Amino acid sequence: MSLLGDLLAHNREFVSNREYEKFETDKFPDKNLAVLACMDARLVELLPQAMGLKNGDAKLIKNAGALVTHQWGSVMRSLVVAVYELRAEEICVVAHHDCGMRAIDPARILANARERGVSAETIATLRGAGIDLDSWLKGFDNVHDSVRHTVATIRSHPLMPKDIPVHGLVIHPATGQLDVLVDGYAQA
Repeated sequence: MSLLGDLLAHNREFVSNREYEKFETDKFPDKNLAVLACMDARLVELLPQAMGLKNGDAKLIKNAGALVTHQWGSVMRSLVVAVYELRAEEICVVAHHDCGMRAIDPARILANARERGVSAETIATLRGAGIDLDSWLKGFDNVHDSVRHTVATIRSHPLMPKDIPVHGLVIHPATGQLDVLVDGYAQA
């Protein structure tokens, strides 16, 4: 059976056994919290457990590196919506040690894309259209600097209220230990 087949078979059992009932909540986060975290597979269960979050406690937004790379991109939009429509009153940016986005090589990604069938012409067309693929694919060199930069980007967004605490944390992907880099209460 395929991976999708396995997922759907599990889902049929999950629904028929009414296992979803233990997760019932509404769309508003009980802790009035939005969390921007890295999509790393090690954090799927570890991060909520390490933060003491259960289903319904927070809006969880995940991407590669827990980065806000564009002030008008989908991550920033999600945070603005969380604040104005979904009652988020605080934001936590949570990156982690040993992140795959640290010192990522855009040239390697593009080489892998070419190996998987993306033509050199397509890449050249994108570059010719003014898309800076190297910047778009670039990660970061230092996780602490990255968290501070993302927190500053969120705080300085023209639509983000100044009274929203934006915290910056780094989690250890093995132990779950959280280290605070930016205490949003001091800045709000």
